[in-house]
Amino acid sequence: MRKLSRRAWLAGAAMAAQAAGPPVVRLPKKVRIAIIGLEGHIGQILEPLDRLPDVELVAIQDRDPALMRQVLESKHGAHARLYGKWRDLLDAEKLDIVGICGTNGERAEVILECAQRKLNIVAEKPLAITAPDLDRIKKAVADSGTHLTMLIEMRFESPYRALKQIVESGDIGEVAQISAQKSYKLGKRPDWMLHRSSFGGTIPYIGVHMVDLMRWTTGRELVEVFSYQGRVGHPELQDMEDVTASIFRLDNGGIAALRMDYLRPDTAPTWGDDRLRLAGTRGVAEFQEASGLTLMTDNIPPHQITDLPPAGSLFIDFLNSVYSDHAPGLSLRDIYRVNEISLAARDSADQHRFVQL
Repeated sequence: MRKLSRRAWLAGAAMAAQAAGPPVVRLPKKVRIAIIGLEGHIGQILEPLDRLPDVELVAIQDRDPALMRQVLESKHGAHARLYGKWRDLLDAEKLDIVGICGTNGERAEVILECAQRKLNIVAEKPLAITAPDLDRIKKAVADSGTHLTMLIEMRFESPYRALKQIVESGDIGEVAQISAQKSYKLGKRPDWMLHRSSFGGTIPYIGVHMVDLMRWTTGRELVEVFSYQGRVGHPELQDMEDVTASIFRLDNGGIAALRMDYLRPDTAPTWGDDRLRLAGTRGVAEFQEASGLTLMTDNIPPHQITDLPPAGSLFIDFLNSVYSDHAPGLSLRDIYRVNEISLAARDSADQHRFVQL
């Protein structure tokens, strides 16, 4: 299931603007937001603006003026001011929320600065590419009292919500094995992804999504990990891994396996191929993009489930938690935990050892 990147959002923005959408969401105050960096999934912030009349995009920052002009020409960016340096933006604008969607290596510094200024934060993933920087973020957010979320939006998508409901119903019994996959077309990767110092590794970059889903859908905790990572072919990738595999021990003695690659052929019908299989003591539930959500149990033969719960919006959920006192659908505790696990899984591969979680 391909997520909405900056490029995908820009390509589809005009079509989305014409489509009839879900109902409007009102907030108790006007909210001013800026976006720092246009490398990430800015669509997760921009698309819901059609439903958010109280939210205004007032400024954007990126090193590439052409990218900023593209957003400026869009429906919600028409009145945004442009900045080449993110500190200049923060100094000049009066803001409520900052979307931090730049490169992985600079993200922690921007988060720390926004927390110091007591600005609420919607950050790309991972929050940081080192454990010490993650610890600094935790302290800064706690000290400032700011609200923070991270763009791991997959738990708000219909198939994964349905998987969680299946587990909670008891239909497949106690989950004993989890199998997860992320496979992407390689495409042309930006220079910052080719260097460990600015990228941080493939496992924390895309694995954080599936780490969250494995925990959230099953209610199980990951307690130990051993990982492999490498690059096969594609010398142009330099430091970037194109294949990874991580094996986790679950808190009930079960096993989870996460495999990821950038080897999906260009002839494939979709950009990505995400899969999540939950095997329990009484049945198996599985989602694949090609076959949808399927379920089989001791009493029910294999069948496809098409009656799915409605999808949600991570950004709207965050706004409601900040301004309307709703419990967030993605907790700060879960955000920190999946970052910790993903960094530990990468470190396991770097150090060729088991890591306790």
